[in-house]
Amino acid sequence: MDRCLDGSVVAITGAGRGIGRQLALYCAAQGAAIIVNDPGVAQAGNGGDTAFAQSTASDIIAAGGKAAANFGNVADPAEAQSIIEDAVRKFGRIDAVVNNAGILRDSIWHKMSHEDWTSVIAVNLTGVFNVSKAATPYFREQKAGSFVHFTSTSGLIGNIGQANYSAAKLAVVA
Repeated sequence: MDRCLDGSVVAITGAGRGIGRQLALYCAAQGAAIIVNDPGVAQAGNGGDTAFAQSTASDIIAAGGKAAANFGNVADPAEAQSIIEDAVRKFGRIDAVVNNAGILRDSIWHKMSHEDWTSVIAVNLTGVFNVSKAATPYFREQKAGSFVHFTSTSGLIGNIGQANYSAAKLAVVA
């Protein structure tokens, strides 16, 4: 059976749960080796549990695929770089990046703390920049590579209590 991602290596951020996990399982079923990135934080970005990324990677391996967990925080440039370096070190290359990681800290804008603004922007927007920047030299050298950046209708039409999230997601579109 021909699988559309045979032999490729895909790094997926926020792949421990939810949409990211389903993307990782799907891409692996299509033949890709997967870097499952997820620091295991709660929806608001606090805490951390490596079990989520490890569970997704283990499920892929148990199904006969190739995967490795990465626990880096996309908002940190060095940790974002580690996602791409893990792909190259463990699987020999990087072919695609799926920027799916995101956090929420909802509050009406005039009551929103500076920390709630900056933390959401850091993960949902700067994280996309950091991981993409880390992959770009490899894509240029290979003369190939793909980015998939997730946005939201909150970025396109706005949403009450999500000025930070909406701003980050619309900026990803730009």
